[in-house]
Amino acid sequence: MSEQDLSGLSIDRNRSSSRISRPGRRRWLWAGTFLVLAVIGFALLRLNGAKSVDTVTVTTAYPYQAVTRLNAAGYVVAQRKASVASKATGRLEWLGVAEGSKVREGEVIARLENRDMQAQVDQAAASVTSARVELQDARRALERARDLERQKYVSVSALDSAQARFDKAAAGVGVALANQRAAQVGVDQTLIRAPFDGVVLTKTANVGDVITPFSSATESKGAVVTMADMETLEVEADVSEVNLGKIWIGQPCEIQLDAFPEKRMRGVVSRTVPTVDRAKATVLVKVRFVERDPAVLPEMSAKVAFLDKEVGASERQALTAVHESALAIRDGQSVLFQVVDGKVRMIPVQLGQKINDLVALTVEPSVLKAGDKVVAAPPDNLRDGDRVKTGLKQ
Repeated sequence: MSEQDLSGLSIDRNRSSSRISRPGRRRWLWAGTFLVLAVIGFALLRLNGAKSVDTVTVTTAYPYQAVTRLNAAGYVVAQRKASVASKATGRLEWLGVAEGSKVREGEVIARLENRDMQAQVDQAAASVTSARVELQDARRALERARDLERQKYVSVSALDSAQARFDKAAAGVGVALANQRAAQVGVDQTLIRAPFDGVVLTKTANVGDVITPFSSATESKGAVVTMADMETLEVEADVSEVNLGKIWIGQPCEIQLDAFPEKRMRGVVSRTVPTVDRAKATVLVKVRFVERDPAVLPEMSAKVAFLDKEVGASERQALTAVHESALAIRDGQSVLFQVVDGKVRMIPVQLGQKINDLVALTVEPSVLKAGDKVVAAPPDNLRDGDRVKTGLKQ
C-alpha cells in the first residue's frame, strides 16, 4: 500500500478521547453533586427534628461529702526517716539489704572493710591477757610480802614495793581494757546498723564504693541507704491561712490517694506546723492515718476532706449520683434522660440522699453508671427516643 492508504488506517487518539471523556465527566459530575446534596439533606432533616440540650455526667459521690468543711491536697510523708551512713571511712565490703527490705532496730545492714581494725582489737585483747597475768603475779607477791611482814621477815618498805607493783598491774589491766574497748569501737563503726524499725526506701551505694561520713571525697558515698518508719506515715496538706479556723486537733478526716481513687481511708488531724508559709499564705497540717494500709507509700499524692464529725463505714461507701438539675418527673416517676447515639433513653430511678447539689440514685450499673451523659434540665416536651443535639457538656 501507499503511504496515503496507510494514513487512512491510523487512529486519531485525540479525537476519540474527546468523544468519550466529555459525556463521562458529565455523568460523574452529576452523580457526585446528587450524592453531596443527598447527604446534606439527610443531615438537615435529622437536625431539624433534633432538640438542642445540655448534658451533665453521672458521677460517684460519698455521703461524708455532706459534712465536709474543707478539702486540701498534699503528700504522704514519713515523719521518721533517715539516711543511714557510717562514722568510719572505708570501702563497702558487704551490703545485706535492697529497696523494700524490712529491717529491725540495731540490725547490721552493711559492713566496711575492717580487717586492720579487727587486728587492733586482737592486739588489744592480747594486751589485756598479759596485763591480767601481771596482775595475778603482783597479787601473789603482795600476799607473800604481807605474810613476811607480819612475821617481821621483811621490812615495811618491801611491803610498800609489793603494794605499788600490784596497784600498777591493776592500773595496767584498766588501760588494756580501755584500749580494747577503743579498738572495738573502731570495728563497730565499720558496721552500719538500722537506727529504728523500718523499710529501706533507696540504696545509694554498692559493694566496692568508698564510704565517708561527709561524702566530701571524689567518687565517695555518704549514705548507704535511706529508710523510713512506715508506722509514722502522715499526710501533709497545705491549708490556706484564711481557712485555719475550720481545722482543729483530733478532727476526723477522709483521705483519698491518687494511686487508689476507689479507696477512702480514715484520718485524724495530729498537729499543725506553727508557722505560715509567707509565699503561699498556707499552713502545713499533718493528718495521721487511723488504720495503717501496707499499700500506702511515702510521697504518694493525697486529698484530704476535713469533716464536721466522724462518719460510719456506710457513709464511706461510693454511691452513684447525678446533679439534681438532671431529674425530671414523668407520670409521677423520677426519671433521667440518658443520651445514647444522638437519642435519649428515659430511665426511671429511685432517689437516695442529697449530697450537696448531687442526688444519690438507686439504679443497676448495667442500666446507668458513672461517666454516662444525661440531659440537664430536661424540657417538659422531651420524651423517650427523641433525637437530640448536645450543647455545652458539664
